[in-house]
Amino acid sequence: MNERVIRWAKAFATSLERLAALAVLVGVIAFAFQSSFVLIEMDWRSTETFYELIYRLLLLVIGVELIRTLVTHDLAAVLELLAFVVARKMLKPDITSLDIFLGAGAFVGLLAARRFLLPLLAYEPKQQSGTSKE
Repeated sequence: MNERVIRWAKAFATSLERLAALAVLVGVIAFAFQSSFVLIEMDWRSTETFYELIYRLLLLVIGVELIRTLVTHDLAAVLELLAFVVARKMLKPDITSLDIFLGAGAFVGLLAARRFLLPLLAYEPKQQSGTSKE
């Protein structure tokens, strides 16, 4: 009985995560569609237009990475999502020096996590099935 409840809860959580990923995907598509119209109408001689383009593209990438994180539960996907969030924050024109310092520290932390945590997960012993060669 208890094992059945655990299996049901995991299946329900997975279904909710996939439903949330689908909702984010619909939002990303709608945002991309609407952004194309907004960007076409903007003055392309202005640097603010370029900032807006990069800002919107990074927001789209963050949405896609969020979908990937919800579906795969991969630590690399989480780290990449956080890197894009920090990059988007760092590209704002009105950023303060404290924000630059904190953003650089966040990138260092993400690089350290990628360097030291991902190899540990990649070399975890996998369960062997079948016969072993000795």
